[in-house]
Order: sequence, then C-alpha cells, then structure tokens
Amino acid sequence: MTNNPDRLRQNSTDPYAGERLKLSYFHERQAPLNLRDAWSAWNGFKFADYYYDTDYEYFCIRNTCGTYDICPMQKYIIDGPDALAMLDRMVTRDLTKLGVNRVTYCGWCNDSGRLIDDGTIFRLSDEKFMLTCGSPCIAWLRKSSLGFSNLEITEATEDFAALSLQGPTSFATLKAMGLGEVEQLKPFNLIHLPFQDGEIMISRTGFTGDLGYELWVEPRLALPMWDALYEAGANYGIQPYGEAATNMARLEAGFLMPYMEFNEALKTVNFEYDQTPLELGLGWLVDFKKPHFNGRRALLRQKNEGLKVKLLKLDIEGNKVAEEAILYNDEKQSREIGYVTSAMWSPAVKANIAFAMVDAKAANGEIWAEIYYQRELRQQMKMARCTIKDKPFWVHPRARQTPPSLT
Repeated sequence: MTNNPDRLRQNSTDPYAGERLKLSYFHERQAPLNLRDAWSAWNGFKFADYYYDTDYEYFCIRNTCGTYDICPMQKYIIDGPDALAMLDRMVTRDLTKLGVNRVTYCGWCNDSGRLIDDGTIFRLSDEKFMLTCGSPCIAWLRKSSLGFSNLEITEATEDFAALSLQGPTSFATLKAMGLGEVEQLKPFNLIHLPFQDGEIMISRTGFTGDLGYELWVEPRLALPMWDALYEAGANYGIQPYGEAATNMARLEAGFLMPYMEFNEALKTVNFEYDQTPLELGLGWLVDFKKPHFNGRRALLRQKNEGLKVKLLKLDIEGNKVAEEAILYNDEKQSREIGYVTSAMWSPAVKANIAFAMVDAKAANGEIWAEIYYQRELRQQMKMARCTIKDKPFWVHPRARQTPPSLT
C-alpha cells in the first residue's frame, strides 16, 4: 500500500475518504519527522509546510543540505515526432536549442501574452520531453497540441517519486551514496545512473540559488532511495524542509512564486490582474526570433509600446518586514504606485528584501513602503525607503561550479 498515493481515499470505513489528501511516496518517512504536524496541501497531496521550525530548515539549506518533496509537482510526458514543434510553439523560449539530457526553465502564455504558468522542460531524447510545473496543465497541453498528430501527451505526476536535494553538502551526500558520477554534471544537465535493480535520474536543478539536484525514481524505489540518501547524508547534516523554508530561499535567489509574484492567466477574473513575462522581468525567456509562439504578437506590441507595471527587487531600509506593504512615490504617501508581493528579512544577505509590482513610470523615482508591524500587541506603522536591486539578492558561486565543492 506504500506505493498507492490514494490509499486514504480508498478506506471504505471512512465516510470522508473521498476528501482525503493523497500521500506522497515518501510520506512513510516524512511523517515521523514532521514534529509539529504542520501539513498543507499541494495539488491534492498532503504536503509539509514545515517539519520542526522554518528558520532551522532554512539554515539547513544554506549550511548543510535538505530534501524537499516534489512528488506533488505536476509532470507530463510529451513524446513523438511532433513533440518538439508543439512545445516550441507553446512556450516563449526557443526549444530547438535544448539538447538531449538538458533541462530549461520556461513559461507559456495565452494569446494575450499573459503568463499561464512557468516550469521546466526536460529533453529526455530526441522526441521525448517531460514538462514539470506547479499547477495542473493537461488541458492547456491538449489544446496546444491541436494540429500536431504525431505525439502523445501523458499525465505522469504519479509515475515518478521525486526529491529535491539542495545545499552546500548535497554533492558530498550523493557521492557518499555511490553516485559520484554527478561530479561532472553541469547546471541544467541530467544523468541516468543505476540504482538497485532500476535507475535514478538526477538533474542539476533547484529553487534555492545554491548547489542542488533533483532525484527522480519509479515509485517502488522511493523509500529505498530515501533510506540510502539519508544514510549517506547523516554526516552532512541532511534534513527535510518544507514550503516555508523553500519560500525564504527562493526569494533570496530571485525566483518567482505563483500566486505571490503572478496570477495564472487561466484562473484570473479581473482584467490585467494577471501578468506578462515582460512585466515579471522574464523578458530573457521570450525569444522574438522565433517565427511564432503563443502570445508573440501581444508581447511584441507590449515591448514596443512599453510596460504599465513591472516587478522589481527591493532592498528596504530597516528591519521591519514589508509583507503586503503598499508602495508610494514619497514619504508623505502622495501617490500609490504599487504593492509588495513577497518580503522577508534575509539571514544570508542581512537585509530587508522584497519583490514588488510597481507602476512602470514610477520605477525611476523614489519608492517608499508603508509597513505595518506589531509591538506589544499594538499595530505600528512606518515609512521605509526602498532601493531597487538589479540582480538576485543571493546566489552562491557553487551553484554553478563544476565539479562542485564537497562543502
């Protein structure tokens, strides 16, 4: 029953069985480690918000290594002679440049150029690809495949057990596990290695701005892989971490989070409450040299006419976190110009950092954040000056170093 994610839903004695969350292939190992019983939900799966303490798990990512369960992440196999042409038409990036055993980050838009979702595409062979993303996308994939008859799209989310292994000792852990061949694995490359009586696929990918990998096996090998990984990582500080610590690390690294930095276009009700890649600072993902892709005409028009809003990275004075802060053009709050989407005090940068959506015309002037915080049960307000940052707040050189360091 361990390899059955639906086992709670199949309990005939439970009157609420149909509403129960699915269980990850690693749940049997993760549940005893979730000391606070802090669970949330992701795509119908029971998913750890944190295990013990968010800050502790964050420092595990930054100082040793940790595992993050990506079984709930959506996974699709697109296979066949038309797979490349279909995906290249769907996404904004030029996939013809993606080699076999390579991975790329990409986004896809509707005809109005609004971002539907972002994710990664793995090229497994000349004609076989895997797309991973945060939200279900099978309907859009099938719609995008109209006119391409020589391909097959498979919903493969539960066909893989997958863990993200991130942090400075992640390579040392894999080497101690007997997977030293990853030493020459460059960022965004993948490799297939034997594991027990099957194989493990390892991609040098992640969401933390540090050295990291993602490990993919068939479900029956999930617990053996976990056990081998944790035995190998015992001397390297390996710990599980949840969504809360992930959100801290990804913000420092300058990565976007759906429903925080952007709304998925197919789920947005209000006009222009969704975003385009250009507004999100993802113009580097849009290849206008391609003859056609979904949303190209609208994005080209926006590029020529200019942006109404743009996502900025902000360094905010002081140490009061600017969560949900409103932004103004001066300290007197003369005119509202935007809002903070994500914010935190960064332990790695020792700074008060944030993502914010700002009126494009106001981005070259002063930016002030209206921050509310609590002191002795009473709400306080302060205005804090913001400085625009052009680069990610924190990315360690070892994230790209090949061969990677053991520490």
